[in-house]
Amino acid sequence: MDLLFRGTNQTNIMKKINLTSNFGLSRIVHGQMRMGDWKMSNQELSVFMEELVELGVTSFDHADIYGNYGCEAMLGEVLNLNKGLRNRIEIITKCGIKLVSDKFPGRNIKYYDYSYDHIVTSVNNSLKNLRTDHVDLLLLHRPAPFFDPEIVAKAFSVLKKEGKVLHFGVSNFTPGQYEMLSKFTDEKLVTNQVEISPYHLEHFENGNMDFFLKENIKPMAWSPLAAGKLLNPHDEKGPRILRALTQVAEELNITPVDKVIYAWLLKHPVTMMPVVGTGKIDRIKSAVNALKIDMSLEHWYKIYIAALGKELP
Repeated sequence: MDLLFRGTNQTNIMKKINLTSNFGLSRIVHGQMRMGDWKMSNQELSVFMEELVELGVTSFDHADIYGNYGCEAMLGEVLNLNKGLRNRIEIITKCGIKLVSDKFPGRNIKYYDYSYDHIVTSVNNSLKNLRTDHVDLLLLHRPAPFFDPEIVAKAFSVLKKEGKVLHFGVSNFTPGQYEMLSKFTDEKLVTNQVEISPYHLEHFENGNMDFFLKENIKPMAWSPLAAGKLLNPHDEKGPRILRALTQVAEELNITPVDKVIYAWLLKHPVTMMPVVGTGKIDRIKSAVNALKIDMSLEHWYKIYIAALGKELP
């Protein structure tokens, strides 16, 4: 059975997506990568997050590197201010990327590190910054050409036994990379966060969508609006897709157009969870309200074909 979130006024109901028998994420995930750009005070962020929880958006996506290694600490300040919030949300964070940063003056290049020490140290730093004793879900941020799955599995096992991480997954992995790591880990990987939008069809083409369905993996979809390439297009592809989105919006009598994009993602049987990375409550409401839209298969394909730029074979 699907878990349900019910707002405190019992008017908002959103299904949580089960990733295990006892763990799920809200169907709409809030991405907090650009939290520093929103220029909100801790109090304003606390109120904002309470609004999200009331909508049923209880899962919050982070990474150690977001905001030049600063966004986790911003969330931590909110959790310190609002003591009751932590037990009502799920925190997702990631590790593995080492950025060139003024916070690490000895680092000369960006690279990936999945050594035991780095994974464990990264999680410990995240817990300190987030002011919590556990992360609900830890993702490996990107696949790496230098990668020892036995070492990664050892780190996962220790973090799980210590209660610091409850569940594990990956981000941007191919089916082969996902299967490879799964062979070594005691804990089942519970999700793969990948880029999916009408602009970005890579995972329809590389076998990932078929793999998700085969293995009953519910993916998280980052950049569902393609970072502005759909609503404010600046190339040949974007306007073509926007025309199709606008036509579907008009035929379904829907505004704004971004709601159609979310509906397109939510309709797919893979049961993806869009990561909506905005500090504007109205835009998040558009994503939540897209759950109510009954998009026809023909409308879904109109958008897909526009993205392809050619008819289906």
